[in-house]
Amino acid sequence: MSTKSATLPAIRVSPQLREEAERILRDGETLSSLVVEGLERTIELRRLEREFVERGLAAAEEARSTNRYVPAATVIRRLRKQVDNARHDTRRRSSTAE
Repeated sequence: MSTKSATLPAIRVSPQLREEAERILRDGETLSSLVVEGLERTIELRRLEREFVERGLAAAEEARSTNRYVPAATVIRRLRKQVDNARHDTRRRSSTAE
């Protein structure tokens, strides 16, 4: 990949969107840096979404090819246990931080 910078096409936005963007800028932040940060986050999010879908499709194919499936009730039970454990850990950490 080249280390030279490149430009993106200029975009037209409503005056309200520009005003809102300017209102939320932090000290020293520019509209350009805000747009770049938003673009970087969106690219990362879409990469993660694509990888998630690919893993799901691969898991579905694996289940079909081996005819081994996990019952929905088992999945729900495991997810609830993960949520309960996370809540417990969060409460424990917050009580020890005080």
